[in-house]
Amino acid sequence: MKKAKKLLAFLIIIIVLLIDSGCNSVSSLAQGGKTDNVEVSIGKSSQFSEEEIKDAMSCVKKRFKVFYGCTLTKLWYDEEKSSNYAEGFLTNDVEADNVIVLFSDFDVGSSCDEGLTPNSTYTDWSWILIRDSKKGDWRVDNWGY
Repeated sequence: MKKAKKLLAFLIIIIVLLIDSGCNSVSSLAQGGKTDNVEVSIGKSSQFSEEEIKDAMSCVKKRFKVFYGCTLTKLWYDEEKSSNYAEGFLTNDVEADNVIVLFSDFDVGSSCDEGLTPNSTYTDWSWILIRDSKKGDWRVDNWGY
């Protein structure tokens, strides 16, 4: 009986340790992509106000949180480049004033699980954001190259 109790206690300790290490892994993943020290640049725009661009950038930073193990280093708006990219997203339902494209650079850590190349840097990554109306909230519609 004593051996059974000792074995049971041992198994409980092992299970607790496994659960604890699993929680630590989950909590580190919950931190997601890092955006704390991103260098932000807002170019001149005749199409969007600075506030609209900042709102779009905030939306990208929130979305970047799913890029576990990655660090956003630069985020910028370039009106000419944005307009060229945005043309492909214009439809009868989406007008030019409701599409903005932002660009970024980010570093990928060794443990990123988003299908990105570990230990690399992605540059000029595009973020396509759409809103329903001029007063609507931005949402990330697509991203990539």
